[in-house]
Amino acid sequence: MQNLVTVLAVLAALCAGAPQNPQDVQILRFDSDVQPDGYSFAYETSDGTKRQEEGKLDNPQSDEAALTVTGEYSYVAPDGKHYTVTFTAGPNGFQPKTSLGQKK
Repeated sequence: MQNLVTVLAVLAALCAGAPQNPQDVQILRFDSDVQPDGYSFAYETSDGTKRQEEGKLDNPQSDEAALTVTGEYSYVAPDGKHYTVTFTAGPNGFQPKTSLGQKK
């Protein structure tokens, strides 16, 4: 559970650090489901930002319990290009894969 709180705190910090005028950005969609053995959420904003993530607690009844998180986020950078990061995070660390799309 502590790992879940840590992941959510990191997410909140990342969202708070985005250099934008919050009056200009609208939340278009937000879904969230938190369970004892995992969570999922997804959101999309009017500036082209999207994120979806799922966390599962592996081996919850053992000393080897670990949270494994998979997800993806994308955004439109100031240069107009669309960036996407797909990731897995867990016992083997944070493993991102990035892709660069065309200008919008």
